Amino acid sequence: MDRRRPRGSRHKPAEPVFHVFMAHTDAGADVESLTPLHWVGIVAATVTGIAHVVLGVQSGGTFMVLFLFATLGFGAGVAAVVVGYRRRLVYALGIPFTAGQIVLWWALNDLPPIPTSHAIDKVAQVVLIAVLAVLLYRES
Repeated sequence: MDRRRPRGSRHKPAEPVFHVFMAHTDAGADVESLTPLHWVGIVAATVTGIAHVVLGVQSGGTFMVLFLFATLGFGAGVAAVVVGYRRRLVYALGIPFTAGQIVLWWALNDLPPIPTSHAIDKVAQVVLIAVLAVLLYRES
């Protein structure tokens, strides 16, 4: 297929459709642009994601599905940040998503005492919210 412009034509040749859809598939990780603060957030999100997998497996039933949904949310957020996909939006959505986890935990649990595993998860979530807020502020 000859994609050169005919003489006198001002229009660029049409890009193949598959090129548009493949724009982000070969981009890979954008770790060079990640700051130490990004890495603190990634570790915090990973800790809470792992905690949700463990709690989901222990709980079973409907709660297992909800815990695994939360894990997928944290994992998708980490993946989006690492590849550099719409980071500002990820920060903005991550704050209420993570805060919602804390509110639901508070509403659904008899407190005190707070089990150590829950405390680690909640500390990681508070750290994550703080990191996301700072990153969102910096990119505004």
